[in-house]
Amino acid sequence: MENRVAAYFDLDGTLLNASSEKTLTAHLSRKRPWRIPWGAVAWTTGFITNLLRGRAVYDAARNRGHLSLASWETLTAYSDHLAEHRLRMHVPQEAWDCLAWHRDQGHRLVLVTATVAPMAEAMGRLLNMDTVYGCGPPQRQGRLSGSERGWRVPRRKGKVPVVTADALENGHDLSACYGYGNTLADSWFMDVCGHPVAVSPEGPLRRHAEAKGWRVVDWN
Repeated sequence: MENRVAAYFDLDGTLLNASSEKTLTAHLSRKRPWRIPWGAVAWTTGFITNLLRGRAVYDAARNRGHLSLASWETLTAYSDHLAEHRLRMHVPQEAWDCLAWHRDQGHRLVLVTATVAPMAEAMGRLLNMDTVYGCGPPQRQGRLSGSERGWRVPRRKGKVPVVTADALENGHDLSACYGYGNTLADSWFMDVCGHPVAVSPEGPLRRHAEAKGWRVVDWN
């Protein structure tokens, strides 16, 4: 059974009591103050453009305008530094214990997050995940435009095909796998896992989890 099992984790609010991408954006702005007005304009433009394209407000608000003109190389360097020196302290002990338990069971640890890929991968290394799926294009070169066109975006329902494809590729039985999340947006991928766990859930997910009989835990 052990080689058929994976534990799929959301990042922000689940394994991490902080926003990894906001931390990266704030650090980038401190290093390059001109990015504050530029990022605000680029994000707003992206938000309005996405709304006009018919996207939901939730998805429209999650454009990458705030990272536009930053290079992938810079984001990678900053992410590695921030994961180790800023975000490590925001991983609750219960999260470390949970990860250790799954490792002891021989389960694969998989991070599935809408966080931009360099930060997702930096956190994956910190947490010793086996596989990381973050937001980004297949080839990361040059500078970000702010658009997610051509990216893999594991967000809301978009996490489901990522999880199902990973399970198929690695021979996992999803009915035996675990899914950890903290918001209703995570419920889509949690629902395809046989053992969904709501972690310090926001109100809508807590009610959803209780109604479906899912396990609910609260990590400090």
